[in-house]
Amino acid sequence: MSRILCVEDDPTTADYIAKGLGEAGFAVDIAGDGRDGLFRASDGSYDAIVLDRMLPGMDGLSVLSALRAAGVSTPVVMLSALASLDERVKGLRAGSDDYLPKPFAFDELLARLEAVRRRAAVPAAGEAPITRLAFDDLEVELLSRTVTRSGRRIELQPREFRLLEFLLRHAGQVVTRTMLLESVWDYHFDPGTNVIDVHVSRLRKKLDDGGAKPLLHTVRGAGYRLGEY
Repeated sequence: MSRILCVEDDPTTADYIAKGLGEAGFAVDIAGDGRDGLFRASDGSYDAIVLDRMLPGMDGLSVLSALRAAGVSTPVVMLSALASLDERVKGLRAGSDDYLPKPFAFDELLARLEAVRRRAAVPAAGEAPITRLAFDDLEVELLSRTVTRSGRRIELQPREFRLLEFLLRHAGQVVTRTMLLESVWDYHFDPGTNVIDVHVSRLRKKLDDGGAKPLLHTVRGAGYRLGEY
C-alpha cells in the first residue's frame, strides 16, 4: 500500500485529506507542524508528501528546502492560501513538484498526487523500463501491446488498452474519474459525458468473457478498482 505524509497544521483540513486518501487506498500519516513533518519525511520512505506552505515551527518552504538539500527526492505537492504567481514560483523553485492553492477540490489533489508519482516512477537513465504488467491471471505486454487472461488473447482498442494499463499500474487502488480523464483521455476538465462509463463497461466485458471471475469493479461514489472484490 502506498504511503502519503500530510504535513498540515489545521486539523479539519488534515482530517479531510487523510479521509479522502484513505478511501482512495492510501496509508496516511499526519504531521501537525514543520519540524515533525521534516523528521518524518527525512528517511525518504513515503511515496508522496502533501505539504502546507504556512506551518508552525518551520514553514513549508524551509521543510522542502531541507529535504532536497538532504537528497530526499520524494514527490511533494505544496498547499497554500498564498496563490499568487510569485508564491507558486517560490514553491516550485524550492523543490516542490506541484503547487495547489487553497481552497481546493479533493479530486484535484488526488489527481495531482498521482501525476507527481507517475513522473517520479519514470526509469532513470540506464535503468530498464517496465515492459510487462500483471495482476492475478491477467497479463499485459507493453511493447507488443498484447493482453491475455489465463492464456486467452484479448483484443483491445487503443483507448481500452490505455485504460487497462492505467488500472494495472494502480491495481488495488480506487481510481477516480478525474484521474482517468487526466491520464487516459488527456482531459483537464470534465466533458460531462459518460465516456468513461462506456469504456469501462466494454473493457469489463472483454476481461470477463468466458465466465472469468470479475476483476474490474465500480466503487460507488468514488471510481473504479482493479482487484479482488
